[in-house]
Amino acid sequence: MFEILPIPAFKDNYIWLLVREGRAAVVDPGDAVPVIARLEALDLQLETVLITHHHDDHQGGVEELVARWQPRVFGPAGESITGGTDPLSGGETSDVLGQVVDVLPVGGHTRGHLAYYVPGALFCGDTLFGAGCGRLFEGTPAQMHASLVRLAALPDDTLVYCAHEYTEANLRFAVAVEPENVALRARVERVAALRAAGRYSVPSTLGEEKATNPFLRCTEPAVIEAAQAHAAPQGDFLRGAVDTSQVAIFAAIRSWRNGF
Repeated sequence: MFEILPIPAFKDNYIWLLVREGRAAVVDPGDAVPVIARLEALDLQLETVLITHHHDDHQGGVEELVARWQPRVFGPAGESITGGTDPLSGGETSDVLGQVVDVLPVGGHTRGHLAYYVPGALFCGDTLFGAGCGRLFEGTPAQMHASLVRLAALPDDTLVYCAHEYTEANLRFAVAVEPENVALRARVERVAALRAAGRYSVPSTLGEEKATNPFLRCTEPAVIEAAQAHAAPQGDFLRGAVDTSQVAIFAAIRSWRNGF
């Protein structure tokens, strides 16, 4: 297994550096400058770039990295990926630093969004965040919900390496949805202490997300009730006329979060 190191970028991005025996891969290098600095400091040879989706803050540094190291560049087949050498649609396996990596289709934030999974670690870009999920720029609520269900099926001890430090803001929303969730309240305190000490809130574990992230809890009665109460006209809510399917509940809380 490779070592996983964070490279902070921009205001709140994380680029993930994977290291094994002097070789390296990076996930979502939106900015080449901090990546090059870390590779040089550790005397690493960049072999692979993994792109989750086409947004510039996730692939803006690829061109410079390709010019310097000529790595293979994995990314979504249906999206415009700078320097792409290995277009992927999800369902494939790839070799990264001698480790088999499963490529998962997780559309929703963008239509072709991918995640990369090895036992114990998930690199999920802007699909799943600490206590939240990505906005729907191109996909549908049904598509994003299906992607989150796919990720939630992974083992609970999987470490979730998302691409942004959004956890505190997401937790404020999560508490609005489930104010009586004890695990959520404990996480709020834990993350506040981490951030006050200048430490990262990620990675989390998938089990922690399933216990505290409202977007993975669309079957929980408290989440359903909160979504209905927020989204539905009061009369319809009281008559039980509101759609309670998981996709509808997800769509309601995603819309609520957009304006929170």
